[in-house]
Amino acid sequence: MTAWRAFTLHGEVYDLTHLHPRRVNVMQPGRNALPPRHYAVHVVFGLHCFTRSSKPGEVVEPDWHYADSRETRVFCLTRWHHSKRLPAIIDNLALRPCYHTGRGNFFVVEFVDETATTRQYEIYFAASRAPERGVVNLYVQSAYIRDDTHANRPRRKPIRLHVILFNTLAGKPIRMPP
Repeated sequence: MTAWRAFTLHGEVYDLTHLHPRRVNVMQPGRNALPPRHYAVHVVFGLHCFTRSSKPGEVVEPDWHYADSRETRVFCLTRWHHSKRLPAIIDNLALRPCYHTGRGNFFVVEFVDETATTRQYEIYFAASRAPERGVVNLYVQSAYIRDDTHANRPRRKPIRLHVILFNTLAGKPIRMPP
């Protein structure tokens, strides 16, 4: 998987090692007669976590371009800055309500307090079975501050991460909560 190279702009280096692939263990506590479950989760962060698309009519200097094997986008200082929080958010994803987008992926909203302003940080992810037995791939597709152009409002009940992980490993569909 992709280990992102640092981005350099006008001599300033923007480190991306915090977004390198990693494995986390998620524990679902036991309940009643059910024993606890442990999930091995391989986390991969996507290009959209620290880049953005060009705005309509925007001319972007090539120095600002960042590419992977599929696309070239604009390096975004704001997304990069907020992406430093992503590993800790993903480590604690089981404690947060997740929402089904209805398009095969999920999102979570993390509140970010900056300079006495509380803003919302949308994080989109997809889960799939890894080739390694008993491991779930969690692909963090995108993350950005919610604004007028980026605002996915949950219309349904939340779904727990443990349900997403269990159903993914079992090959069961993950239904949208009512």
